[in-house]
Amino acid sequence: MSLETIFGGGKDLDVFQMAARAFVLFFVTLMLVRIAGMRAFGRKSSFDTIIVIMLGAVLSRAVTGASPAIPTVVAGSVFVIVHRVLAMITARIRFAERIVKGERKPLYHHGSFEWKAMNRCGISRADLEEAVRSRTGRTTFDGVAEIDFETSGDLTVITEQPRVAARKAS
Repeated sequence: MSLETIFGGGKDLDVFQMAARAFVLFFVTLMLVRIAGMRAFGRKSSFDTIIVIMLGAVLSRAVTGASPAIPTVVAGSVFVIVHRVLAMITARIRFAERIVKGERKPLYHHGSFEWKAMNRCGISRADLEEAVRSRTGRTTFDGVAEIDFETSGDLTVITEQPRVAARKAS
């Protein structure tokens, strides 16, 4: 039985040929994911989301026969290698990290809303109220020191620390 019979050629694939391609590409994708590292799939930053979307989009073409398998796997490998190299560079060079991943943006600070930053991030007061409720269990901003928009798209709520009364010396 030839490889052409097992994997087919072009777009005219039967169910078994597509299944054979899916089987092989599962392991190819697993290898590429291992090379990319779990960071790429564990974080929600735009930098990491790119690899997930592009790898899925490109490799799916090989399963369906929309593109030749080998060039498609090579293209997917290029995405993974570029992502990995950029991740290593941004881990060491702060300037590169700011360009590739962006920076955290303070949206609320001790009673003051940063309206310009909120508008740029597409975050409303209601979004901040939801973050406060879900992360602190509070229904007001009382006791909230800061709310930041992280590069992952998450909102971080930092509460004020209760002040500890100084002990009197005995």
